[in-house]
Amino acid sequence: MKKISIIAAFILLTISAFAQSGKSVYEKYSDAPGTSAVYISPAMFRLIGNIPDSSFDDEDIAMFLPLIKSLEGMYVIESTDKASNQGLCADVDKFVGKGAYTLLMEVKDDGELVKIYTLGDDKLVSSLIVLTDDGTDCTFISIDGKIAMDDLQELISSQM
Repeated sequence: MKKISIIAAFILLTISAFAQSGKSVYEKYSDAPGTSAVYISPAMFRLIGNIPDSSFDDEDIAMFLPLIKSLEGMYVIESTDKASNQGLCADVDKFVGKGAYTLLMEVKDDGELVKIYTLGDDKLVSSLIVLTDDGTDCTFISIDGKIAMDDLQELISSQM
């Protein structure tokens, strides 16, 4: 009986360790003082994705459509509260540090920090996390979906 209890406790700990996501970070900080929060649902992305490509005159917008059609949710937190900023950065570092996410890019410039993480493989990105912190403002963006790596690379190269 003791072994079963230990195994059950271990399973629950393992499940809870993987339960944290962009959504859980969003839920924790969306009502914090000095914080703005935005959630875009899968239904909204489906609605945008159903707009015909020919409806957009601007090539830059049309370039984003394949990406938009593949998105399943987006969470954005922007905080100007120092205590919330520290907690937000620590929580994001904790959940991406569990090993599933890969640090795609990090920029440190004159006290400003930008980190971009991805979850997926060489062909498909299922989650993208962006965290920026300049000491005063902290922004967290979590994008979930099935983003083809080719589409992401094409978008990045076109913006550079």
